[in-house]
Amino acid sequence: MAVTRIGISNPEYETENLRYLNIQSSHLKGRGDVTVFVPPNSKNLTHLPIAILLHGVYGSHWAWTRHMNVHQITLKLIEKGVLPPMVLLMPSDGLWGEGSGYLQHSGKDFEQWIVEDVLDAAISSIPQISTDSLKFITGLSMGGYGALRIGARYPDIFKAFSGHSSITDVDQMSLFVAKDLKTYNPQNQDESVFNYLKINTEKLPPFRFDCGTEDLLIAYNRKLHQQLNALEISHTYEEFEGGHTAEYWHEHIGRSLRFFGSFC
Repeated sequence: MAVTRIGISNPEYETENLRYLNIQSSHLKGRGDVTVFVPPNSKNLTHLPIAILLHGVYGSHWAWTRHMNVHQITLKLIEKGVLPPMVLLMPSDGLWGEGSGYLQHSGKDFEQWIVEDVLDAAISSIPQISTDSLKFITGLSMGGYGALRIGARYPDIFKAFSGHSSITDVDQMSLFVAKDLKTYNPQNQDESVFNYLKINTEKLPPFRFDCGTEDLLIAYNRKLHQQLNALEISHTYEEFEGGHTAEYWHEHIGRSLRFFGSFC
């Protein structure tokens, strides 16, 4: 395991069912943070499903809770009985530049930080989850790219995956960051979401993605949908009114959570 040390907030002092991990990671060559939602009244439960939520550029581990209020959305869905008790893991992306892209570059492995370190540290620190927990992943914008790409690359880990307002190829990072794109893709490989979906077609778990009709990424999401249809790769794609905004993600993250819950 690449994790060498884990700090965890004291559950006695937590509010809104949130606690926090600080992880020393060799993949990051430093520390990374994770906000964790642990459902109330779950002290004696085990093997709860896990959903990883990835933030976008300029964001951090608290973006989902303090911009989209996802922990309260999740709690309401659980209380209504439409979602089973579920642990949310909301990691930072590694806090490189304006956004790491959840890729391997610059001497760090931001992909393995998510796939290995975040899961391992949480499972060893949160008694309600285990290696037997069902695992899901979603994200927004850059985080949607990370979730769709990682979900497609690791079909043996994730039971289902999704993306909201997703970047679909690393070149689209130029819409949000000033970094040279060669930094993100030094080997000049095909890092598109479609490439990994195509490579693992026979192994893919269920996945969905959506985008706002006024979003600057709508054309790319429509193209991905068309490419998948052309190869008859099963998926769910939806469009809704809205732009590339926290309001859109607040409104639609519940769709991914309910989607994940349908496989529990």
